Amino acid sequence: MAAGSLRQLDSNITKSRPLDIYIFNVQESNDIKFTSHYESLLKLEKLGFQVNPVKILCNNINECIEKIHEIGENREALTFGIDGAVIKVDDLELREIIGTNFKTPKWAIAYKYPPEQKETILKDIICQVGRTGVITPMAILEPVKVAGSTISKTTLHNADFIKEKGLKIGDHVIIQKAGDVIPEIVKSLIDKRTGNEIEFQMPTVCPVCGMPAIREEGEAATRCIGIECPARNLRNIIHFVSKEGMNIVGLGDKIVETLLDKKLIKNIADIYYLKLEDIKGLKKDGTKFATNLIDAIEKSKQNSLDKLITALGIRNVGTKLAKILATKFKTIDNLMNATMDELYEIDDIGEVTAKSIYDFFKQSQTKDLIDKLKNANVNMETTENQNIDDRFSGKTFVLTGSLENYTREEASRIIESFGGKTSSSVSKKTDFVLAGSEAREQAFKSRRIRSKDN
Repeated sequence: MAAGSLRQLDSNITKSRPLDIYIFNVQESNDIKFTSHYESLLKLEKLGFQVNPVKILCNNINECIEKIHEIGENREALTFGIDGAVIKVDDLELREIIGTNFKTPKWAIAYKYPPEQKETILKDIICQVGRTGVITPMAILEPVKVAGSTISKTTLHNADFIKEKGLKIGDHVIIQKAGDVIPEIVKSLIDKRTGNEIEFQMPTVCPVCGMPAIREEGEAATRCIGIECPARNLRNIIHFVSKEGMNIVGLGDKIVETLLDKKLIKNIADIYYLKLEDIKGLKKDGTKFATNLIDAIEKSKQNSLDKLITALGIRNVGTKLAKILATKFKTIDNLMNATMDELYEIDDIGEVTAKSIYDFFKQSQTKDLIDKLKNANVNMETTENQNIDDRFSGKTFVLTGSLENYTREEASRIIESFGGKTSSSVSKKTDFVLAGSEAREQAFKSRRIRSKDN
């Protein structure tokens, strides 16, 4: 939060926030020669700087261990949150002798305390719907302060998590912050039950749109299958216009939210029916903004089929698989009419992914959406040049480091145009590693180090 406040472009926002700081080190001094870290902290205090009040000079390791336990037992009384304590060598000359590793000093070591735990009451469990339709149960808690912040809710992930923890609405529960960051329920205090607690059941219909909510075999998540579910709509549109999707520059999260709030759009397809007059009122003197956005929307109509497939947000289909589908089926109609067998025959597609693609295009809402996009003249065919040269067929490449003349995406497209595949990591299936200059230098350096060791 402090770092984000300092990065604000508007300094008045930074000024309005109650920022404070403890100075913990003198990096360099031309006037005073310090012999110990503790001595420098005392000097900083004398000069008027705020220094952490919990600084203890110990004579041996046993004293350090004793003080670590003492700090841990009293950390709730501190005016700031901590998740551990650091032991440092005090003698500055000795620090120089001990030295440092590549990133960390050898003269200091951190001790992490177990997460702080508190008891509270699980007042209710509500369900939220995500962009892909996943319905996630959320615990509503009696507010309680844990590790410096007040916790009133936390995710319960899925039905299996609730069953594993044995949770019921009305339970007394123990919560903590995982890694002192993310709140989580540790357990239910069964011995405190009164008999009035309520068993929770995952919904069988979406709590927002009323479409069926299903849990497929072998999966933990329950999903809404409605593509136009209002709860999914904002997230769907944001994904659709994103860089990975149709890449509509200028159509950011806030603008999408405003367009929905003002009922200028209701779904993805409505973006392509926006007019200059609809948009220019969204910003003061917004004619230029509106003109640029309309131009970006028009430009996105020419995207290749793989960008559209990615943008649709089909479950289990990312940018790489979208390219494979576009290359295989050439048009959106061919893909929509593909059978389960045709999808399953593709090397990179398993039965679960094949079914999610098949089911997506069989929904009436999907067909309506595609028709609206067609009517808006959005491209429905692959525009990639089909090269009959398949010299890389059956070969897998891993790209690493910064390439001199191409981005990784451009290099990947070239490899794929010759029938090859790209992967993010080296495995036994890797045929070639294409390394940029930085990666090559690091590899040569590592090789030299190994040679010296040998």
